[in-house]
Amino acid sequence: MNNTTYSAKINEIERKWYIIDASNKPIGKVAAQAALILRGKHKPTYTPNLDTGDHVIILNCKDAILTGKKLDQKIYRHHSSYVGGMKETTARVMMNNNPEKAMMLAVKGMLPKNSLGRQMLRKVRIYSGSEHENQAQKPEIWNF
Repeated sequence: MNNTTYSAKINEIERKWYIIDASNKPIGKVAAQAALILRGKHKPTYTPNLDTGDHVIILNCKDAILTGKKLDQKIYRHHSSYVGGMKETTARVMMNNNPEKAMMLAVKGMLPKNSLGRQMLRKVRIYSGSEHENQAQKPEIWNF
């Protein structure tokens, strides 16, 4: 009986491209599926210390929904590192002005907070509409 754990090698990793349509879906559910694909947890070759994930294209971010009272109660904050540099934006303003950033922050929050997570975040492309420029990669539709 073989009791060794499989560990993927860097030259064995095969990457595919997937499309997720975010229209009429909660932003968190879409981000969770994107994080799952980016980490590679959907593959049998998943290795925690390597980036075995695939590329993700998220379309129609402007049509993603926030449940409950999140549009008015959720606040996005960032700081400029200067005194009094706190900037706050509500989710309603963020979804109207920059829905791609709202989706990016949701996906980023579900990835590891280290160099591996930053490497995974580079494999996501987010578009507010239904058009994308990655047809050459022959992406597949991801249904959930």
